[in-house]
Order: sequence, then C-alpha cells, then structure tokens
Amino acid sequence: MFRTITRKRSIRTSSSFKGGSATAAAAAINDINIRNAKDPSMVQQNVEQSEEMHADMAMMKERFAKLLLGEDMSGGGKGVYSALALSNAVTNLAASIFGEKGKLEPLAQERKARWRKEMDWILSVTDHIVELVPSKQTSKDGTDIEVMVTRQRADLLVNIPGLRKLDAMLIETLDNFGQEKEFWYVSKNDLSSQREDKWWHPVVKVPENGLSGTQRRWLQSQKESVNQVLKAAMSINAEVISEIEIPESYIDSLPKNGRESLGDSIYKSITVEYFDPVQFLSTMDFSTEHKIIDFKNRIEASSVIWRRKMVQKDGRPQWGTGFSVGKREVFEERAKTVSFILKQQFPGLPQSSLDITKIQENRDVGLAILESYSRVLESLAFSVMSRIEDVLHADSTTRASSPAPPDMSNVVDAFGSSAAEIPELSESSDVDKGFNVGLTPKKASCLQRIENLNRVEIDGWLTGTLR
Repeated sequence: MFRTITRKRSIRTSSSFKGGSATAAAAAINDINIRNAKDPSMVQQNVEQSEEMHADMAMMKERFAKLLLGEDMSGGGKGVYSALALSNAVTNLAASIFGEKGKLEPLAQERKARWRKEMDWILSVTDHIVELVPSKQTSKDGTDIEVMVTRQRADLLVNIPGLRKLDAMLIETLDNFGQEKEFWYVSKNDLSSQREDKWWHPVVKVPENGLSGTQRRWLQSQKESVNQVLKAAMSINAEVISEIEIPESYIDSLPKNGRESLGDSIYKSITVEYFDPVQFLSTMDFSTEHKIIDFKNRIEASSVIWRRKMVQKDGRPQWGTGFSVGKREVFEERAKTVSFILKQQFPGLPQSSLDITKIQENRDVGLAILESYSRVLESLAFSVMSRIEDVLHADSTTRASSPAPPDMSNVVDAFGSSAAEIPELSESSDVDKGFNVGLTPKKASCLQRIENLNRVEIDGWLTGTLR
C-alpha cells in the first residue's frame, strides 16, 4: 500500500512538473541561451566567475587544511594548537596584505578584496563559539517557560563588531589618500634622498613653501582619526591578553623575588613610600629599543611575582615574609601603572616575553582570534599614523628652512584666505617637541615623552582601572 501511494504521488508530481514548471524552466534556459548567443561576453563572464569561485574554494580548503593540521603538513600530529594556528594565520595574512606601509596610498583592490575575504573565513570560526544563556519562550498553551539557548560568546559578541569597524576605518583612511595631495615620495633609486634612521622607507617631499593650510589641517584630522583607532585597538588587545592565563612555563622561568627581577636600583625606586610613576620613568635610560623591552620585561615579571606571593597556591597567605600582603598589592599596582604608561608612550614596541608566552601557550580559540586581529590593526594604525607624521615633519622642516615672503598679508591662497592666517604648529606640538611616534627612541628622550603624557589620564587610570 505504501509503495502504491508513493508511486502515485511521484507520478502526480512528475506530471505537474511536466505540465507547468517544465515549460517555465525550458523557457528560462532558452532565454539564457538566446542572450549568450547575442552577447558572447556574457559567456566569458560566466566562465570567469566560475573559475574565480573554484579558485576561492581551493584556497579556502588549503587554508582550513593547514589550520586543522596545526601547520604540520606531515600529518604526524606534531602541529601547534588550533588557537596558535589561527593566530598565525591572521598575522601572516596581515603581513602579506599590508606589509610595511611605507607610503600613504590606497590599498590595491585585489589586496583589499583578499583581506576581507580571508578575514571573513577566519572570523567565521567565532560564529560557532557559543555559550548557553537563559531565554523565555511561550508554549502553545500560553504559559511562559525558561529554556537555555545558545548565543555567541559575550567577549566575541562585543569585540568582533568593534574590530570590524576599526578595520573599515583604517581602510577608508588609506582610500582617502587616493585623492590629489600636495606631497610626494622620492624614488628608491635616489640614494641621495635616503633616510638615515629608516632607510627602507621612501622619503617624503613637500612644496618649497610647505603644505597649504587646508592640506595641513586635513592631515591633522586624519592623524587624529587614526590615533583613535590605535587607542581602541590597543585597549582591546591589552584587555584580551590580560584574560589569557599566565603559562606555567613563564612562571617557572621567573626569579625568586621582585628585587632579583628589577635590580637593586629600580627596586628601591619603585618600593619607596611616595611613588611618582612619571618621575620614575624619567630617570630610566630608554635610549635604545632593546633597553625599553628589557625594562618592560623586568616590570611585568616583578608584577607577576608580587601577585603570586600575595597568595600561595593553596590559597593561604604567606607569613614571615619581608612585606605584608597590602604592600605587595601596592607594588603590583605600581608595576602595572608603569607598564601601562610605557605602552602608551612607545606604542610601536615589540611584544614582551610575557605576551609572547601567553600567545604561544594559549588554547582559547576565541581569545586567539581577538588578540591577533586587534594586534594587526594596532600595528597598521601605528604605521599609518607614523607615515602621516613623516609628512607633517617634512612640512615643518621645509617651512622652517624656507625664507619668509616679503609681504604675507598680500598673498591669498586658492580658498580666499590670507596666507598669514595659515596656522603654525604650536610649540607644544608633537612634531616640534620630538614626540613623533614614528621616530626612533634615539631621536626623542624619555623625559620629553613622559612629560607629554596627560597626567589626568594617569590619575584616572590609577584610581579606576587598577581597582
């Protein structure tokens, strides 16, 4: 009986298809053939789209195969954790797309499309990282019941859209430099114009009398916009790294106490009764990048040591030690404050030993994606802002060396404003003081960098964030 019913339904469905849908399908296919016959370019376009789709599919298979194998192409199970494989994938993709941004120019369409496409592939993993949350539903009889439903994990739900927005803002900023601008770059073949500090970067040139007031103000606005992106990316990255558990391998490598980690001189300065982080940092030697990294590693190690000494592994406080738990907590907060200020003043620094160890040993896929995505955006924002400051620095140098016109009040620019009204950089500007984040530490003393920090922000961070 079941076979009979099934067969009759099959025949009826087939006959209805022949009667109605078959005619429509045949007509649609006939129309497509007629259009292709009339327009051969349509056939070529369809072939190209098909080839592009197959190429994307092959690339996606290759990418996810490497992730599943943990970058061990032998398949022997010696690959890295999935979290580290995804982190490396984001880092390598950003390096191949952006590289070292030496010029302020739009990103090529092919690179832009590849960046968005492959980042969508990687971020699609986060759509399946979920948590159970309570939700109310109404049953058929009208009663409300509470059930557990899945939702994207809270940290991903908040940070992924924010990082996408920062990403779009940076790409848009680069696109803005595709319009006509008043500066240009010297060819790499011109050896006489190479920079001494960053010889691999092209030298920027401006007109003999410098940039116009309109161009200068526009560059300042672009710099402020990128600076906001940089701060937001740094904030997200710092928050994510703080959520990653400190690996045991790092803890085992630590000295026994904070004095041994910091050295006698730094230890005495940071454990005094009245501590001023700005004054403390102004006495440090930050003449080279190596010294800054070494200092940062010492500060972070001492912070971890003091935190672990406050409470033992079994949860009981330690007795018979040199300092009370309260004092160790104060010392730890001081070390965190110094580390925070240091990162704000030197945003382009390489990662510390603690950060590197956390990333390598982390097994949380969601945190790995957030950390790597925010890190590459932070690096790109810093690079773009440095290139903008290179242009502003070249403009400041050119205007300082060029002779002043005899009568500036009679010179009117294209916008009808007096050239005498063109705003000059103030004495406290970043360019004049040498606080340019694009410059190397050799060209700006630590004292100048520390004095430029907003004391209100430090006090607010001390009283708010650390608590």
